[in-house]
Amino acid sequence: MKRVLVSGASGIVGYGILRSLRQSAQPCLLVGTSIYDDSVAPAFCDIFEQAPVTSAPEYLDWLLATLRRHNIDMLIPGIEIDMYHWVEHLPAIRATGALPLLNRPELIALCKDKWAFYQRLAQAGVTCVIDSSLDADYSTLVQKYGQPFLLKPRRGFGSKGIARISSEAEFSQYRDAMGSVLMAQPIVGTDEEEYTVSAFCDGDGGYFAGMGLRRKLSRDGFTDKAEVTDIAEFVPAMQALCALLRPKGPTNFQFRRTAEGPKLLEINPRVSSSTSIRTAFGYNESAMALEYFLDKRNPTQPVIRRGRAVRYTDERVFYEDGLHL
Repeated sequence: MKRVLVSGASGIVGYGILRSLRQSAQPCLLVGTSIYDDSVAPAFCDIFEQAPVTSAPEYLDWLLATLRRHNIDMLIPGIEIDMYHWVEHLPAIRATGALPLLNRPELIALCKDKWAFYQRLAQAGVTCVIDSSLDADYSTLVQKYGQPFLLKPRRGFGSKGIARISSEAEFSQYRDAMGSVLMAQPIVGTDEEEYTVSAFCDGDGGYFAGMGLRRKLSRDGFTDKAEVTDIAEFVPAMQALCALLRPKGPTNFQFRRTAEGPKLLEINPRVSSSTSIRTAFGYNESAMALEYFLDKRNPTQPVIRRGRAVRYTDERVFYEDGLHL
């Protein structure tokens, strides 16, 4: 039996991973962690551990002790801050006997700064890249990108912190943050033509399997509604990106469809928020990770069912004498 720890188990990514692992063919003992003692996380795991915040001085010692106590085989980050923290402490984590599910460290570092990521793609001549700028002059940005245009945090995830700029008065609120915190981009495509494509990459410039969803985002920046779509139109861009960046393991590509072809919004070098939706249609990347990294067997392209998914608010009730599911 595989013993797997999933962090951020109170969030949509974390409990999505736990739900996916529960549906895998391999029996697993699942340990979920969260900083919250009153979250939904215990409903999705066999053992719940309350964690200190990742930035706390005691966090690493707590993590290593938890991995040893439960004889963990693999740990999977359900929140982005854990991915960044774990990659800085790989030797200590691996010394416990556990394997962290992390993409290539170089890619993780590159994706942490969207400006550095843009420069890498632009220098390589990747055609799906969206032009970006650190210019703090409003007139110059309007001339380049038209109006409205976007201001996007260099560091962050989802759609958090993105500002749509339609006037100089709006831009003036952000001018001082340009360059150090924010970057500018044109608006490409429409909200109705946004796609999340996940691939299980081989680290050598290719990928074993992939699946695409046409999606609508929630206010929190996560996939709210999704419909299974073919990925054929995105394959050339994915092949170019894989050849350049050589991702390994679960990797999420986010695109907008435009008249000039797909344009890349960002890459998440990890399991993303749509993972439980993908599992429901036949693409279980968490199970693939166990197969690939622990059993040393290459994943194969699964048969993907067609359909759509809608997320909604639900609840889990915890009675004093047990869990009501």
